[in-house]
Amino acid sequence: MKTDLQGKHALVCGGSEGIGRAAAIALAARGATITLLARRADRLDAVRATLPTPLQQTHGTLSADVSDRDSLRAKIGALCAALSVDILVNNTAGPPGGPAHAAAPEQYLQVFQQHLLANQTLLQSVLPGMQAARWGRIVNVISTSVKEPIANLGVSNTIRGAVASWAKTLATELAPFGITVNNVLPGYTQTQRLQQILAERAAASGKPAAEIAQGMLATVPAGRFAEPEEIAAAIVFLCSPEAGYVNGINLPVDGGRTKSL
Repeated sequence: MKTDLQGKHALVCGGSEGIGRAAAIALAARGATITLLARRADRLDAVRATLPTPLQQTHGTLSADVSDRDSLRAKIGALCAALSVDILVNNTAGPPGGPAHAAAPEQYLQVFQQHLLANQTLLQSVLPGMQAARWGRIVNVISTSVKEPIANLGVSNTIRGAVASWAKTLATELAPFGITVNNVLPGYTQTQRLQQILAERAAASGKPAAEIAQGMLATVPAGRFAEPEEIAAAIVFLCSPEAGYVNGINLPVDGGRTKSL
């Protein structure tokens, strides 16, 4: 078993389920110590109990609402005072669907706060430790919509694009400190988010969710949905020492669905 993340501390947001949970498990298997962040403490505790400990790491949890930035800043500040964060995985559930023109301005503002402003709060909390160590990995789990907007996800398309531009800017600013900033763009993945999208589209169209799913799969050359572990593998690579010269990229993990280069 490879343990090339020995001695590294990873803060994994949205770690209670789906891609976040899979990423935490994969990072722990490579030797990282994990702090899981999400709102529900009971779910975090359940996931923590499943995390590998090849190096006898002691993993932790942090219950926080990323939309409450003052509370988030205080909690992350306390965490970093005890143990610097070397790896930050920003991963937050997407907003409800709907066309861009029908969304209330408040919807855009709320999602902007939950994604970009929360990411900025986390970044500013963990950055001093990364700069002091002259090593860091920041990976944002966003969406293929930053390359090709996805129909009926107007608010998500808009805010995901903002996060991608934020990350690209940071990649240039932070590279001199040995810190990389990259984005993973999951395609259709077997998570609760996918089930949410299927249910919303089924309700809007009156078609069965299974029919909606088949229509989505018809656009994926691989002919199947991704498993969370496949997205996690990309995250782990970008967090690894081997990826030290990979910086400022958008990495689609989508079975070939994205048609743009």
